Amino acid sequence: MRYDETLKNLMDRIDEGVYFVDLDRRITFWNRGAEKLSGYLSSDMVGFRCSDNLLRHITPEGKPLCGDGCPLAATIQDGEIRDVEVYMHHRDGSRQPVAVRAAPLSDQAGDVIGAIEIFSDRRDRREILKELEALRHEVLTDSLTGLGNRRALEIIAKARLESLEEGMHGFALLMADIDHFKRVNDTYGHEVGDRVLKMVASTLGSSVRPLDAAIRWGGEEFVLLCPNVGIDALAEVAERVRVVVEHSWIDLDDGSILRATISVGAALASKGESLGSILGRADTRLYEAKRTGRNRCVVGY
Repeated sequence: MRYDETLKNLMDRIDEGVYFVDLDRRITFWNRGAEKLSGYLSSDMVGFRCSDNLLRHITPEGKPLCGDGCPLAATIQDGEIRDVEVYMHHRDGSRQPVAVRAAPLSDQAGDVIGAIEIFSDRRDRREILKELEALRHEVLTDSLTGLGNRRALEIIAKARLESLEEGMHGFALLMADIDHFKRVNDTYGHEVGDRVLKMVASTLGSSVRPLDAAIRWGGEEFVLLCPNVGIDALAEVAERVRVVVEHSWIDLDDGSILRATISVGAALASKGESLGSILGRADTRLYEAKRTGRNRCVVGY
């Protein structure tokens, strides 16, 4: 399993010990909180199985858990979250009481690919989970609009492309761009421009199905990723989002309203394609929609 540097940096801001293991219980990430609480550095732990090193949790009764009763192993097996109270072996030789939560790590398809262990001697586990969820949200969410960001698109598209290669359902990608957005900023200022961005983002996000993904690609551009959509349905999806944006507006301080429209380019994914290739085809059609008058959709394979 690989984790980008942004996620690692965020995990290192957590005071609690956090580490990831793969399906063989080999440690793939060890945060600074784990270093502080255990005395073991990341370089001591990453690459080894959790039972190879010296943590070797025991129960309050003295029963070793690494060989039999390991919560991580059980979680990987059945996907259930487990909370246990154990004594961890510290690098200085002492035993330290810690509260442990083991939870499964899953891919976009829902398959378990490893597990995460969180351990601490100070805080309630529910607070730690809230903090982790907030950090995950920070990594994958655009701060202005609340939609997914580029990193989120890369993760979702990777899973969809892998499913497509395995013969499962394909997906469509739509690129939408707010028409004449520079004119909005120049005329009304960036504060109003941000309100327009949030309005369009909220409209797009509420116009797609639960399994679809709405992403802010950057600036005034958005991407929608829609699984299980054929060419006819794709044209309907593109036209629907165009229409609902066209009929949205914000109220200005002077009592007037400001509307926005979008141009949309859309493409169906094909086997063997990369995300960049699909984005390129959708972008070409988006340019065509703008060149031929804006506030319209151009859809194709």
